Amino acid sequence: MSIAGISYLEIKRIIEMGLLEDIGVGDITTERLIGAEQRSRAVLLAKGEGVLAGIEVSAAVFKHLDPEAKIDIHIQDGQAIRAQDMIATISGRTRALLSGERLALNLVQRMSGIATQSRYLSGLISDQHAVLVDTRKTTPGLRSLEKYAVRVGGAANHRFALYDGVMLKDNHIHAAGGIMPAVQKVRCGIPHTMRIEVEVENLAQLEEALQAGADIVMLDNMDIAAMTEAVKLTRGRALLEASGGITAANLEAVAATGVNYISMGALTHSAPNVDISLKFVD
Repeated sequence: MSIAGISYLEIKRIIEMGLLEDIGVGDITTERLIGAEQRSRAVLLAKGEGVLAGIEVSAAVFKHLDPEAKIDIHIQDGQAIRAQDMIATISGRTRALLSGERLALNLVQRMSGIATQSRYLSGLISDQHAVLVDTRKTTPGLRSLEKYAVRVGGAANHRFALYDGVMLKDNHIHAAGGIMPAVQKVRCGIPHTMRIEVEVENLAQLEEALQAGADIVMLDNMDIAAMTEAVKLTRGRALLEASGGITAANLEAVAATGVNYISMGALTHSAPNVDISLKFVD
């Protein structure tokens, strides 16, 4: 069983973590004001524009607190929302609606902000062959949700964590004594099906990475001229990823160099939330 392509157990972990942080030993306001069996109806309303992501996750918060709650979703993940759009209707125990409100909104607002940012930035290079990807610069504990939101917005995911992809960065290379020995040591200890990515800072390091047999080379903080030359020098011997110092202002120019991938931490770490509210109705 999964929600938004993420295992239910992972969603449950995130919800329980969030509720423990927010409710702790109890919602002292709600529990003293509202009877245990009182029921209410509320709507999730958009207060700004964006791309919706995380509505099923948000709904799962209320279902966790009240398994009998009824949630009708009117707008699906990936669809555009505008101010005053009714996203969902929730009916259930009043205590559950009040106690779960902040966590449910925090998650859907955060995920929608990332989806909106991803839709905008990936749209800037939709006519190029380069693929826009995220990074591991995510909120601790929320990586699965944030990377899902990136996909909803139309960008793609880089490796999820340290365990599912080899990337030799500058400190790895320094500690191993150079690019060649680093690649050789790692190659001996991984399956033949796994690719190796090497971070380089200049064209000399690029040539060394290619000679070492790197499958992917990350061009770290190179300018447009250097990236263009890197594509020419590589001649398809490895995939190239541009990273570092990439913004909406220079994204199209980076894509035009001919690199295969462009990674941007800003997809997640700098995405502003989309404003969404919950309102009780008769």
